[in-house]
Amino acid sequence: MGNEHLPLRHNERRMFPLRIVAALLALGGAVCFAQDTDFRKNLAPYVPMPATIVERVLEAAVIRPGETVYDLGCGDGRILIAAAEKFKARAVGIEISAKLVKAATESVRKLGLQSRVQIIQDDILNVDLSPADVVTIYLLTKSNERLRPHFERDLKPGARVVSYEFEVRGWKPNHIEKVESYRRSHYIYVYEMPPQKP
Repeated sequence: MGNEHLPLRHNERRMFPLRIVAALLALGGAVCFAQDTDFRKNLAPYVPMPATIVERVLEAAVIRPGETVYDLGCGDGRILIAAAEKFKARAVGIEISAKLVKAATESVRKLGLQSRVQIIQDDILNVDLSPADVVTIYLLTKSNERLRPHFERDLKPGARVVSYEFEVRGWKPNHIEKVESYRRSHYIYVYEMPPQKP
């Protein structure tokens, strides 16, 4: 995977995520800091992925029935639920906030998806990702950089990493999808793990 050179304006948006937070607030979006979570210890604040984007992210991953999807920083579980319901995948969410884990677990229970959805309370840097066919992330660029060695260590060839809004520096995406929503452009980066070197 090679370096991806993006236009300056595009890079600036990713290097200054407060603009995105401000835009979400201005458009009626939600920016939530869980009460039991210290943001300084985490990879990103809790900013729920817009409902209109969730399915587009999963479609971009080309998920096949029976595959395993890991959502890192799963928040309220919306990606897990969509992956299980609409794509017939097994879904595993990692979330550090006990409050969010409780809320997501309750949503999964109400929908009767316990057999296909698992939610783990943990730091995502501690988790073995080797069972994943697809990993979805909505974190910050620097957070993605911290996770990159974990992806390269754990993920099997052909596994996909799908990042909403923030690139994985040092990797060249196999595909970038542009989505128009809330009167602005959003980007979905799709990466595929290469074959192992002999």
